[in-house]
Amino acid sequence: MIPVVDVEEQSLSLSAYGEARSTIQGSPLSLEELRKTDAYWRACKYLALGMIYLRDNPLLKEALKPEHIKNRLLGHWGSSPGLAFIYIHLNRLIKKLDLDMIFMAGPGHGAPGVLGPAYLEGTYSEVYPEKSEDERGLRDFFKQFSFPGGIGSHCTPETPGSIHEGGELGYVLSHACGAAFDNPDLIVAAVVGDGESETGPLATSWHINKFLNPIRDGAVLPILHLNGYKINNPTLLARISHEELENLMRGYGWIPHFVEGSDPGTMHQAMAATVENCIQDIREYQQECRRTGLACRPRWPMIVLRSPKGWGAPHEVSGHRLEGFWRAHQVPLTDVKKDPEQLRILESWMRDQKPEDLFDLDGKLVPELRELAPTGTRRMSANPRTNGGVLKMALHLPHFRDYALKVDAPGATEVENVPPLGNFLRDVMKSNMSNFRVFGPDETTSNKLQAVYQVAKKFWIAGYFPEDEDGGELAPDGRVMEMLSEHTMEGMLEGYLLTGRHGFFSSYEAFVHVIDSMFNQHAKWLSICNHLSWRRDIASLNLLITSTVWRQDHNGFTHQDPGFLDVVLNHSAAVTRIYLPPDVNCLLSVADHCLRSENYINVIVSDKQLHLQYLNIDDAITHCTKGIGIWDWASNDRGGEPDLVMASAGDIPTQEALAATALLREEFPELKIRFVNVVDLFKLQPNTEHPHGLTDSDFDSLFTADKPIIFNFHGYPWLIHRLAYGRTNKTLHVRGYKEKGNINTPMELAINNETDRFSLAIDAIDRVPQLRKTGGHAKEKFRNAQIACRAYAYENGIDSPEITGWRWLQR
Repeated sequence: MIPVVDVEEQSLSLSAYGEARSTIQGSPLSLEELRKTDAYWRACKYLALGMIYLRDNPLLKEALKPEHIKNRLLGHWGSSPGLAFIYIHLNRLIKKLDLDMIFMAGPGHGAPGVLGPAYLEGTYSEVYPEKSEDERGLRDFFKQFSFPGGIGSHCTPETPGSIHEGGELGYVLSHACGAAFDNPDLIVAAVVGDGESETGPLATSWHINKFLNPIRDGAVLPILHLNGYKINNPTLLARISHEELENLMRGYGWIPHFVEGSDPGTMHQAMAATVENCIQDIREYQQECRRTGLACRPRWPMIVLRSPKGWGAPHEVSGHRLEGFWRAHQVPLTDVKKDPEQLRILESWMRDQKPEDLFDLDGKLVPELRELAPTGTRRMSANPRTNGGVLKMALHLPHFRDYALKVDAPGATEVENVPPLGNFLRDVMKSNMSNFRVFGPDETTSNKLQAVYQVAKKFWIAGYFPEDEDGGELAPDGRVMEMLSEHTMEGMLEGYLLTGRHGFFSSYEAFVHVIDSMFNQHAKWLSICNHLSWRRDIASLNLLITSTVWRQDHNGFTHQDPGFLDVVLNHSAAVTRIYLPPDVNCLLSVADHCLRSENYINVIVSDKQLHLQYLNIDDAITHCTKGIGIWDWASNDRGGEPDLVMASAGDIPTQEALAATALLREEFPELKIRFVNVVDLFKLQPNTEHPHGLTDSDFDSLFTADKPIIFNFHGYPWLIHRLAYGRTNKTLHVRGYKEKGNINTPMELAINNETDRFSLAIDAIDRVPQLRKTGGHAKEKFRNAQIACRAYAYENGIDSPEITGWRWLQR
């Protein structure tokens, strides 16, 4: 039979109202502690309201007037009371047990609930002395919130103690997990908003409990905050039954502890008992594993806090439900500046917090409440792990020259580009076994970086089968993090970097788009940090894009997408870098540079298959240091002006551009060709747009002011036009990927997109004036060759030996 649901009974079980209902019983707070805890919470709520509404009269020393109200009301009240409630109870345990703990607010617009505690415990005024702990400082603290020239409504980089802004929802648990890695004493309290819990990244990141080693890592305490509503809708997890929600969390591997209700007195007691119980469980798990040396997977505790949306707001305004409904999500009273009745309600609401009992006449929190917060670096807003550059130690890097490939002649031998990098990363890992990890979505071996397993396996703490011993490369102390969720891996890496460590991420090119928006958020974070003197530099986020478009002939059209570079180009030049090393030695030079850098996102594009090798290590270092340069050995224009500039960026485009150069020189011996290769893509931008960019005179020196340029590019061709826009030479002609692919051979794929040697040579004939009249026979020859290539591929399933065996033989 289908069970009959008693709607009234279910509604009561899902209600956020009434006295506390909790899994953990107990009343650990004395009456005096309860009084002070609630007073501290009222102080936090008062500050949250002040941030949303006030530009003056911060202590309500006079009646509230319209001129005290901001002209534009922005911000979010909905989750702020709950966040402050959680923060206060964590503080109690930090102080009682001397915990090393940080706080992450997943609900994006809950900053008032975090900024308030940061101000009350003194950190905010230490970082920003003008926001002093007095009436003037409090007024400025209120005014700056969501105000031009001030701070945003999230836990932005300007917020002391924050490494998670929450602007885009879904990443709080993966960030928290990354922060806990290799921080054995750290507890990361990660508040998950119930709206946030509906996102894909958050859903996958519940699995972080399978990646935390209780011996060497810290712990994450998730706190799922069910306040019932998003901006204009109920939330799913707040409307499923208690049993279903509990089973869901248990299915993910957590032990959920519920705290539900709205009555402050009983809720404080229930939360105090629950948080203490969870911390005790975490410590017991860790102590047992550390005592025995056996890294098992505990059933870590978590908390489900169900409280009303906009907890403490007026129940009803103008006939509409406010507290406990979606109307409390943002600014609860929107017309206080114009509507006297709403102004009266706001003043009454703020005075109900009894600010005269919370702050002295000068505006400073009264001593009996100040003593509730931890001190020094035990304050979550002042924990040095939330300003990771303070703790960051430089990597011990081996000499990358030691991994170089011997290149006797350019374009004469083929080698897989990525495996030597894997050897380099192996030894980077070996020398940095507590502050370096490799991340990727199930592709470390596929991406030819498997050498790292020689010193550190893939982390695995779940079940084992005997066959896993045969190449599984699994270990409970592994330092290679793999899960088939780019979101979760990227989030872990970001959390690891933001707390002062180093890492390396590799991904298939077509699917790195999964983290487009995560990349965007991290780039924005770094951009703001560059303007904050107190934020110390962190290690760069290093991203290797491999399994690239031009070698996805076997996977086909779905795996052919080089467009991530276009996403990178949209972001601040102060934090983004793109490198396209053409061979092994250039890749090693670039990787060493990126691992040493700070506060950047370095995107390295390098395919993992066999490729021609061009530069010995000394020449590669010189070339990569410049980022762009003329390859003299491939050019024949020395001492004069070229007739044509052939340029390339990327491994296969470089090979095809060189092959086109060879064809042209064979057909037209008098033709003067200059060959330019680009490693650092931003060199093409003007120096006024990017710090790596070339001046106009240097650009003209390389590419000439008026000679035809044929540029063979790894990605979408219009990206190069964007970079070179405004340069003197208007004859730039770019070839790149044009969304023409399938299960092709490599040469057929290139022909389809006109990046092959024959198409490039035909382009040259069409654009070099002296060849237009004399190049007809050569064009026919090249078109015939394309037809022959297709025919061979269709007959044999592979490219002809003339194509695969091509080598640079020009001297």
